[in-house]
Amino acid sequence: MNGKHIEPAHVGAFVEDIERSTANVIRPDAWQTDTCIGDWHYSRALAEENRYATVATIVSMLTDIVSKNGNLMLNIPLRGDGSIDEREEAFLAGLTAWMDVNSEGIYGTRPWKIYGEGPSTTAPPVRGYGRTPAPYTPEDIRFTTKGGALYAFVGAWPESRIAKIKSLAAGSPQLSGAKVTAVSLVGYGGKVTWKQDEQGLSVDLPERAPTNMP
Repeated sequence: MNGKHIEPAHVGAFVEDIERSTANVIRPDAWQTDTCIGDWHYSRALAEENRYATVATIVSMLTDIVSKNGNLMLNIPLRGDGSIDEREEAFLAGLTAWMDVNSEGIYGTRPWKIYGEGPSTTAPPVRGYGRTPAPYTPEDIRFTTKGGALYAFVGAWPESRIAKIKSLAAGSPQLSGAKVTAVSLVGYGGKVTWKQDEQGLSVDLPERAPTNMP
């Protein structure tokens, strides 16, 4: 019997890419959004007219994408000499400051039972350059989990300084009979007071957010 040499099969790996948009559900497989704060290539007009995406807009996209098992690839367009302009530098400084505080709820996390709640969960996906979703409200929440902790990203700092999360109400089907035992605000050194009832989890917030997004 003659021996035969069998070459190992080459298996390709693919990641679904949703350009300039996002998924509308938690996807079982990893996926990716790629987008840019401006156009794919550097535009002097965009820079001079200050039409770059804001840090708040990109943070809302990031938390939404990660809550649905996705990754965000963000492009910062370069000038012809390979440099970035002053507004791009300010954007990166703002995003870095936000990540310095909140990255523990982003890196290495997994989706929760639901990705979020609030008006934005019923809005259709926005696709294409120059089309940005409506700004998130304090009612727009996105969830991630890691190491037994549940992270809830509030879409905007509430004027009332009370964050209310309906999905964490006592008896909520998402909790499966469990109760909230501790609440903290990432990046805040003090304690926060909170209560859980049939309406939701209400958290009293400090006067200022741990990060201010330009």
